Amino acid sequence: MNFVERHGLWSGEQKEAASRLRRIVEEQKLETIRLGFPDQHGILRGKTLVASEAIASLESGCTITTTMFAKDTAHRTVFPVFTSGGGFGMPEMEGAADVLMVADPTSFRVLPWAPATGWLLCDVYFADGRAVPFATRHLFRKVLDQLGQRGLDFVAGLEVEFHIFKLEDARMSPEDAGQPGRPPDVSLLSHGYQYLTEQRYDQMAPVLDLIRRDILALGLPLRSVEVEFGPSQCEFTFAPRKGLEPADTMVLFRSAVKQIAHRHGYHATFMCRPKLPNVFASGWHLHQSLVSRGTSENAFMAKEDDKQGDAPLSPLGRHYLAGLLAHARASALFATPTINGYKRYRAYSLAPDRAIWGRDNRGVMVRMLGGANDPATRLENRIGEPAANPYLYMASQILAGLDGIDRALDPPPPADTPYEMQAPALPKTLREALDALKDDTFFREKLGAGFVDYYLHIKNAELERFQAEVSDWEQREYFEMF
Repeated sequence: MNFVERHGLWSGEQKEAASRLRRIVEEQKLETIRLGFPDQHGILRGKTLVASEAIASLESGCTITTTMFAKDTAHRTVFPVFTSGGGFGMPEMEGAADVLMVADPTSFRVLPWAPATGWLLCDVYFADGRAVPFATRHLFRKVLDQLGQRGLDFVAGLEVEFHIFKLEDARMSPEDAGQPGRPPDVSLLSHGYQYLTEQRYDQMAPVLDLIRRDILALGLPLRSVEVEFGPSQCEFTFAPRKGLEPADTMVLFRSAVKQIAHRHGYHATFMCRPKLPNVFASGWHLHQSLVSRGTSENAFMAKEDDKQGDAPLSPLGRHYLAGLLAHARASALFATPTINGYKRYRAYSLAPDRAIWGRDNRGVMVRMLGGANDPATRLENRIGEPAANPYLYMASQILAGLDGIDRALDPPPPADTPYEMQAPALPKTLREALDALKDDTFFREKLGAGFVDYYLHIKNAELERFQAEVSDWEQREYFEMF
């Protein structure tokens, strides 16, 4: 028996998808297939195999080193992998040993921007068939399974803001290399401040059209392409989808945008707030609801006879909303995992700075949309940055919401003045977010102490490197004065 059969890793749907995949590879004469998995940062890592070898590896797996799980955002290995337990307390992680990437055949796509190239999303397993506990796609699937046991499915729609610049100098000389290397020099595609104007859109249309066509060719559920408030800033929105699909969509979308842009002389970035004059911060707004598996009815939708109070949601929806608010501080690290992202939480902006909700109010953390008998009723959490790992972001939302349901929590009154209402403040720095998660017993129980400590270790390594750097601010402040 092969690895997939021996450990029962594929469903009937995946087996059928594998048959279709083989046929497409042959019919379209694909030459290579990229096998990748989303790492702890939501970045794709993997290998490119010639098509025949990729097909052969479908059910036996493709090896990849365990050090992929030991990297921070500079791609530095921050665990002592050549010590006992590899720094993870697990013999399987010692010595940069191998694990297996096993393709999910339902994720297969032909890449429109890369000739004769296919793409497969993978899950990662130890040699004995156990899922690697640090693999975030697997973690999210476990949370979805818990939700499914209650007869519910998670539905999410994505609003993703990001920047696209003209690439002026890619900084590819040897002295520019490093961990990380020097960022590229860029110029703007448009001035900002004319939000949603056709003129600004047309200035960015050449690259937006390239990206739009390829994103649609991938089969991603794109709904709209918009220009945002800041220079060279845009937003792509995606239709709501169930289960794993929204997270998989986000991972492929980010990777696709960066690759397409680079091939045409542009630089796309999902960094929250680039250090460029007049550039504005970008957010990732996550629209979410739960639906009944039996009836497909929106479980957040209030009925006319529901006692709605301040929130026109079903009782389950109100409890879920209260759970999001109750765990906002501890879950912030999953929604905003970078040092840079916390520079977005500002009062009197279009970003939240405290754990509050409101009806159709863009200054709150959770914006409630819909009403009685409206099947589109949903909660839009505006806390996230576009660099977030989507599997962790969405898993943390579901777990927080379910805790609100289990404890029958009620949300506080809605905010009409979101930057004046008394409410718990969101973390203002990555350090504050790390401390909030470290001290939180709820996520430690739900995600496992091993995973929480692992994730905190990686993010602390990132923060420590930042704190060791001398900033431009320090040079200006002290170099001449003292």
